Amino acid sequence: MVENRLVGMKSRGVYETPGGTILWAAARELESLTLDRETIQMKDLLALKYAELVYAGRWFDPLRYAMDAFMERITETTTGSVTLKLYKGCVTVTSRTSPHSLYREDISSFETGAIYNQADAAGFIRLYGLPTRVRAMLEKGL
Repeated sequence: MVENRLVGMKSRGVYETPGGTILWAAARELESLTLDRETIQMKDLLALKYAELVYAGRWFDPLRYAMDAFMERITETTTGSVTLKLYKGCVTVTSRTSPHSLYREDISSFETGAIYNQADAAGFIRLYGLPTRVRAMLEKGL
């Protein structure tokens, strides 16, 4: 890879972390089960800043401590089991389970279920699309 060094120059480097890659894949799968979309997005944003702090040698920075506290809090329920298949340098997830999974088959069915009502979708779609409809009206001069 070609990377940008802290001092501003570019350099070449090779990094191999097969164990880290495997652990990251498993953790990411558990997060996909146990964290909601907004939390995952925030975690991903903070991960970039975290990497910058560590790369810059700022391990004892108060910001890193605060980010650790955030990560520990949001991943309290990120636990479970992941089965991976390793083949020729690739990691494939074959199964994952968690006692804290946010996925529930009885809720996620769009056809039946006590929680999801298809009639609710029409109102949601109208509300969610409101900004786009207003912009279209403005562009048409209405």
